[in-house]
Amino acid sequence: MSLLIEIFQTSLTPMVFLYMAAGVLSGICIGALPGLTATMGVALLLPMTFGMDAAQGILMLLGIYCGAIYGGSISAVLLHTPGTPASAATAIDGYALAQRGEAGRALGTATLSSYIGGLVSVLCLWLISPQLAKLALQFSSAEFFLLAVFGLCIIGNISGENIEKGLICGCIGILVATVGIDSVTSYIRFSPEGNYNFMGGISYIPIMIGLFAMSQAFENIEDIFSEEEIQAKITNILPHKEDLKKIFRIAPVTGLIGTFIGIIPGAGADIGSFVGYNVARSIAKEPEKFGTGSVEAISGPEGGNNGVTGGAMIPMLTLGVPGDAVTAIMIGALTIQGLTPGPILFESNKVLVYTIFLGMFIANTLMCLFGFAGIRLFTKVLSVPKVILTPAIFVLCIIGSFAMKNSLFDVWVMFIAGIVGYFLGKVKVPTSPAILGLILGPMAEKNFRTALLKSSGDPIVFFNTPICWFFLILIFVTLFGGIIKNALFKKKAK
Repeated sequence: MSLLIEIFQTSLTPMVFLYMAAGVLSGICIGALPGLTATMGVALLLPMTFGMDAAQGILMLLGIYCGAIYGGSISAVLLHTPGTPASAATAIDGYALAQRGEAGRALGTATLSSYIGGLVSVLCLWLISPQLAKLALQFSSAEFFLLAVFGLCIIGNISGENIEKGLICGCIGILVATVGIDSVTSYIRFSPEGNYNFMGGISYIPIMIGLFAMSQAFENIEDIFSEEEIQAKITNILPHKEDLKKIFRIAPVTGLIGTFIGIIPGAGADIGSFVGYNVARSIAKEPEKFGTGSVEAISGPEGGNNGVTGGAMIPMLTLGVPGDAVTAIMIGALTIQGLTPGPILFESNKVLVYTIFLGMFIANTLMCLFGFAGIRLFTKVLSVPKVILTPAIFVLCIIGSFAMKNSLFDVWVMFIAGIVGYFLGKVKVPTSPAILGLILGPMAEKNFRTALLKSSGDPIVFFNTPICWFFLILIFVTLFGGIIKNALFKKKAK
């Protein structure tokens, strides 16, 4: 009982609460700006924690983390510009709803789904963190390869009616990801001699900004002086009854899946988002509406990417292994405070560990409150004339691309991707598969080759463990589940 009182006293100390609230607000702002990822936000504000005590510093960083993952959905819905890679899937249907004058409904769905996904991950963090962390450590190269293949199978589901075009676009994304130094042999591939910009590979963030945001800016130029405006009046900030049913059916499931993905080191919220989109489509009552402005298609990825936040903390706290880039920075923050993440931390500083657990719950709650309170303000973006908004998008795209590595090369990559995305839009080719290919292609290639090297070329390595079989079944269901379902439905109809 005394431990519980001490945890609440530490978490709800006015200064700790103030730092956490400031972190959440900062995170939402950082996440909403294209190119400024959650990792960048935590890294930029890490020096501010040096003079704080451990609880204040780590809870402020957690607030930034949770806020930034959610914040990416704001620009994804309003501008078709994912603020972070984790919101790329949200942009597909979120922007479609905003175009219909239902931006408030889309943002309300994203906010509530993000909160539910975050809460599910916090519950897992409280209840089953040591057991799940041990399971994640059983992942070898073979399991990581099959996880990546499962993610790539989602390309068909995010391509809408243009599955063939989506698959081609996904393959192009995978090919672009091979540029640079080979991670296994260190051989330089597809890089012009003497040009060192290509050796580090082509980052997917400027390409994502180009395909989603810059292409939209180019499209806006066509009718920049038109008087037509999207309806910006907000009529329903809180989701109505039918939407609530859909959200509470989808978000807890994708939040749980996102938590498990977060536990796997190196997976991250972007994978959790796309897997959440796929799962939502598979359990939705109206999957044919995906891509046209479906509430379930927003709830799935937002529940998934926010579920990753708590999941990534599990191996960090229990084993000292970061679940993603953000938690790797948090390990540094704890080390600066003289603390070592891992099993010893649970024994030597139990109050801090459980304060972090409670702090994640408070951070997600603040994120939800700030999100709903700011929806009317966010949607004011839609009432800005295109003659002002389009140059602003150009500036944000340039800043976001340059800020990643302080490189003009990334800015040119973004412009080229924007031109390509503009013409792909004209011929109705979906661009989301290219981003998925860029993210998961290197992961699949590296782990496929590493697994075969370890097994001396024996492909049986991909069938050796129960985890491998689990992913193989998921891949089979994803690829052929729709075909089997349709065949059974036709048979039943006859």
